Amino acid sequence: MPQLHQVEALTFDVFGTVVDWRTSVTSEVAAVASARKVQGNWHSFADEWRRGYRDGMDLVNKGKKPWRTVDVIHREKLDELLPKYGLGNLNEDQRRQLNLVWHRLEPWADAVEGLNRLRRRFVVATLSNGNMRLLTDMAKHAGLPWDCILSSELAGAFKPDPRAYRKAAELLAVPTERVMMTAAHSSDLRAAASTGMRTAFVARPLEYGPNGETEVVPGGTFDVVATDFLDLARKLDC
Repeated sequence: MPQLHQVEALTFDVFGTVVDWRTSVTSEVAAVASARKVQGNWHSFADEWRRGYRDGMDLVNKGKKPWRTVDVIHREKLDELLPKYGLGNLNEDQRRQLNLVWHRLEPWADAVEGLNRLRRRFVVATLSNGNMRLLTDMAKHAGLPWDCILSSELAGAFKPDPRAYRKAAELLAVPTERVMMTAAHSSDLRAAASTGMRTAFVARPLEYGPNGETEVVPGGTFDVVATDFLDLARKLDC
């Protein structure tokens, strides 16, 4: 693992890497539906909502839509999904509160302890497509011990656009090769590596649901491959 001793900061993808968005979103949507005696496949609802997030960011990065925050993208998709799943009668305040579920996601069991161990040696920061207020609320809700909250919002471009990674290194005042991007998604890490960042893959088998396919990473693909944040801390001598 050459040059890893030079790493000064770890930046983290958040959705799926640090927090379990799927369980959190599914549970809250199911609770809203249950209160209204509406039945449905709320796992599918969560998956569709998540896909809308990705599609919305892609339209922005391609210049087909002007810059908008993830909160706005989430709300646009939510308004589209509610009638489809029998929840079209939610009023404005109820829709706003449901959209804020993305600010209240629960962390994976190892996340808080692992981050606390890693920050003994490194600066630990988010590098998420979530907007600043979303990430701040999530950190307070989940007790995530970030040294710094960074968002693609600061670059005006969503990951995997290279500008998002470069802006994070610039704001941390650290050369890209001294920053290690940490994520459960290979595509995020490959994009980070293209800017010179080091990379750490952390497996999250349930990121794709209980019946989803676990992402398999061939040896040597990334600088570090870990089973969770505690394993990552051990491999980085924290």
